[in-house]
This record gives sequence, structure tokens and C-alpha cells, in this order.
Amino acid sequence: MPKKKMGRPTDEPKPYRLDVRVSKEHLEVLDEYCKKNNIKRPQGIREGIMSLKNK
Repeated sequence: MPKKKMGRPTDEPKPYRLDVRVSKEHLEVLDEYCKKNNIKRPQGIREGIMSLKNK
């Protein structure tokens, strides 16, 4: 049996996956934030989660 290929090495692995439903308004807010900061949706969500930690 062939060994599974490894992905790119990373200092911050992300083994957990989330699947969430959001309203159109929430998605628009996220997309606006991501466009403004030139990031992708997953990074915008991660930044939102980290902002909860800093409250």
C-alpha cells in the first residue's frame, strides 16, 4: 500500500474543519471584511474567532 503524501509543511497545522450556515447579511459582512483586508474567507473567519478571544 503506498504511503499517503504529505502536504506543505506548516508551523500551524489546521486539522479541524467547521461547517456553518450563515445568513445573507453575515456573509456580506464577511465578504466585505475579506475584500477590504485582501484575505480569503477562511482567514476572515479565523480572525473573527481570535477577536472573540481578545474581548
